[in-house]
Amino acid sequence: VQFVESGGGLVQPGGSLRLSCAASGFTFSTVNMQWYRRPPGKEREWVAVISSTGGSTSYTDSVKGRFTISRDNAKNTVYLQMNSLKLEDTAVYYCNRAGWGPPWGQGTQVTVSS
Repeated sequence: VQFVESGGGLVQPGGSLRLSCAASGFTFSTVNMQWYRRPPGKEREWVAVISSTGGSTSYTDSVKGRFTISRDNAKNTVYLQMNSLKLEDTAVYYCNRAGWGPPWGQGTQVTVSS
């Protein structure tokens, strides 16, 4: 099982980024997928989940209305569109299968700063 996150970077408050996570080693189309993040000096926290078909999504309150999770089962990839970014969105972002622990990918760093 492997996850490769990408798309992070440095962005000003109010900006946008689109994260991608390429997954391999399991039947991607049959599992719910989640995004997590680890802010500086804090524990990893859950951000969003998407069902195996993409028909259902859920978000932590702090990102509702700003972030959108989606997936492409043909590409074994899950995405996180992040709009109206805030300073507090600064974190390393990870994806994983819902309900599973390790292994984790290397994550992708998102830094929101003016």
